Amino acid sequence: MSQQEQWKSKIGFILATAGSAIGLGAIWKFPYVAGTGGGGAFFFLFLAFTLILGMPLLLGEFIIGRKGQSNPINTYSKLASNPKWSIIGKIGVFTSFILLSFYSVVGGWIILYIVQIVAGGLNGLDEGRYMQLFEEIISNPFATLIAQFVFILISILVVSKGIQKGIELASKIMMPALLILFIGLVIRSLSLDGAMEGVKFLLVPDFTKLTSESILFALGQSFFTLSLGVSVMVTYASYLPRTQNLPQSAISIIILNTIIALLAGLAIFPGVFSFDLEPNAGPVLIFAVLPAVFNQMPFGMFFFLAFLILFLFAALTSAFSMIEIIVASVTKNNPKKRKKSTWIIGILIFIVGIPSCLSYGMLADVQLFNRTFFDLMDFAVSNILMPLGALLIAIFVSQKVSKDVLFTELKSGSNIGRGFFSIWYILLKYVTPIAIIIVFLDVLGLFNWIIDVFK
Repeated sequence: MSQQEQWKSKIGFILATAGSAIGLGAIWKFPYVAGTGGGGAFFFLFLAFTLILGMPLLLGEFIIGRKGQSNPINTYSKLASNPKWSIIGKIGVFTSFILLSFYSVVGGWIILYIVQIVAGGLNGLDEGRYMQLFEEIISNPFATLIAQFVFILISILVVSKGIQKGIELASKIMMPALLILFIGLVIRSLSLDGAMEGVKFLLVPDFTKLTSESILFALGQSFFTLSLGVSVMVTYASYLPRTQNLPQSAISIIILNTIIALLAGLAIFPGVFSFDLEPNAGPVLIFAVLPAVFNQMPFGMFFFLAFLILFLFAALTSAFSMIEIIVASVTKNNPKKRKKSTWIIGILIFIVGIPSCLSYGMLADVQLFNRTFFDLMDFAVSNILMPLGALLIAIFVSQKVSKDVLFTELKSGSNIGRGFFSIWYILLKYVTPIAIIIVFLDVLGLFNWIIDVFK
């Protein structure tokens, strides 16, 4: 097998991995699920679930990735000495492919909104007009397809250059820029009249607002925002040297992910409350509600442009990781095959994503299982494939890899003791699988039924 690349620096790995996690999940999905899930109480639960459930699984993916030093399909069969376990890697590759096929559609929307702002198309509109404009933009087949292709093209160009010169270099530029832009936006948002109401909504828990649905939202979001269950972290960890401190890296990524989710909330909710808008607007919060908020601020469209640029950076760093897991599996980590394979894979993802792209226009009336193509792909990935992958990975790490191997790998590059290891192992073996099964039961509509039975 050809010698595979490695990360050039520790900070490069952390920024690239955090970039994979900090994508649409943290900036697009988190604010609207927090808005519909009760604000501060949701954020508190999300943080607790991320630490108790997300971190053990993240460390598990890091361990088997660095131990395997190969693409995810080979890693599982290699560590289990059984080719049947490669199914976990195959599920991850398939999930990443489908995920990026509709994820790139939203990436295209971001690009279209950036073009609209630069052209002056968002200035001075009535509040209701922003929703109409959003519907017009996403229903335009020609514009959305071009924008989706541009988003995938950028991803192809970066990933085709490899780990160090492509993904790591881009992440070192995009992630610090993302943080700087976000901090500037938060400062502006907090300066608005009535902004503290939005801060209280996000940070002061009111557990009376919690429902079983919002609890399950927080549970699912803790996995979704860390890119868990698709073996992306296995792939990125396979490029690590044994000197890398895995627990420290996992904690750094979770801290960065939490900070970005917090900054997203602080950038959005103070403005929403300041202008007396609804925080539970749902998925259209960023594209239809936020423009109305920024339009009422001095230099508002400038700040909204900055927000969309950082939003694009976050979406792209996640897209890089989705293409990388597929490229690594197809090329068997052979750098000579990377460029051609990346182009072929990227174009195939674009083609498969065309129905999702047209789901709000030409194909709006075409539905499968009462869902548009976009909604069906989103449901399949977020509610079935990602939880299934996470469950199988938790089972694999705790059942198919010996505890001695796990402890040795976890300790390599760090000074953790048996106590930390024991807590991590118990959480991964027992607590995380139970939580994932609860998510599955909710998806199947059985969770509330079981609760009613035991009342």
